[in-house]
Amino acid sequence: MILVAAAVAAAQPAPVAEPPAQPISEAVHAIEAGRLEQARIMIANAVQAGATGPTVDRAMADLAYASGDYAKALPGYLRALVGNSGDAMLYEHAGLSALRVGDLGQAVPLLERATAFPNATWRSWNARGVAADYRRDWPVADESYARAAALSPQRAEVFNNAGWSLLVRGRWSEALGKLKEAAALDPKSVRIAQNLELARTAVSQDLPARKAGESDADWAARLNDAGVIAKVQGDNKKAAAAFAQAVEVRSQYYERAANNLAQVDRTR
Repeated sequence: MILVAAAVAAAQPAPVAEPPAQPISEAVHAIEAGRLEQARIMIANAVQAGATGPTVDRAMADLAYASGDYAKALPGYLRALVGNSGDAMLYEHAGLSALRVGDLGQAVPLLERATAFPNATWRSWNARGVAADYRRDWPVADESYARAAALSPQRAEVFNNAGWSLLVRGRWSEALGKLKEAAALDPKSVRIAQNLELARTAVSQDLPARKAGESDADWAARLNDAGVIAKVQGDNKKAAAAFAQAVEVRSQYYERAANNLAQVDRTR
């Protein structure tokens, strides 16, 4: 019986060993190469095999970021920062993720940290400028866009953002210059073309410029009134520009100005 049992055991095929999970570094390379589904499988296998810690959090956040899932990327980056607060790119991606989900409370300090590094990228500075625009912090916006443009003078979006920032402040001529630069760099951009047209209209139609110390509400009201007058006079182009600008200046005037804009659109 012993001999038979031994022979049967010898005849059984040896179990096939499971291939070891690929290291997280391989998943990172896959993300960088744009092979997101492959990276997703690699990370899942590594986690199933017991991988944990900041490296895994970073890889998962990078995957979410590359996939456009910024709501998922942000908490992953925040966890990764706990163990690695000296990485400028971590702060950049975390700040951009926060900005894209509308969390200014998180975005502002993260982008401030990102731009404090000597190797801060144009993306960090550009994003800080956008965050500053939301807060009406014009000195920081101007500095941020200037730094972004100095680091990457061929990025049309930087000049577009700088131009739009100036439009919001009623600095029409300065905005026109920035937007012309943006259009020269990216002549196919519809958004830039629309912003450039608005700036040209504001300059040529003499829309109300912002007065020193004037509040958002007061300026928005004057813009809206200018639009109403232009509409009565039959100048739909000027009316549309004025109403669109009023919408941007003051959110509480959105309904009033947006309704006026819709009426102009229907009569063009």
